[in-house]
Amino acid sequence: MYPTLLALHSLVRWLVLASLLLAIIYAYKGWFTNKQYSRSDNIIRNIATSFAHIQITIGLFLYYLSPLTTYFLHYFKDALHQREIRFFGMEHSFIMFLSLVLITIGSSKVKRLTDDKQKFKTMAIWFTIGLVLILSSIPWAFSPLVSRPYFRAFF
Repeated sequence: MYPTLLALHSLVRWLVLASLLLAIIYAYKGWFTNKQYSRSDNIIRNIATSFAHIQITIGLFLYYLSPLTTYFLHYFKDALHQREIRFFGMEHSFIMFLSLVLITIGSSKVKRLTDDKQKFKTMAIWFTIGLVLILSSIPWAFSPLVSRPYFRAFF
């Protein structure tokens, strides 16, 4: 089960990034061109937020199944001094959770607003902050600190 969830988490990451990037592009475009907030803009916002929620749910299951985080939770003092274990046990999970909270707050604010320009502006700002945090905490394959492959196999 753990390898399957890990592969799924790796795959859904790309859906989160693509949908957030698309939502951000639409948000900035709408904000700066005074476009009317349409049903398709709302669908894009909803899809990006939904993918982020799906990803965090998979991540929470992984957190409690992962041997790295199990070690982190049981040997906290020693684990804090081990870069990879600390990253997955504390840094990655905290930053990703914070990102989800920011994206969710932004999405909720957009739903409540009535002014189209404010909707786009709110979505652009909150989603951009969330995306920057996400990008900073992904274990990229090129990272010298903690790296993982871009895609994981399901078998």
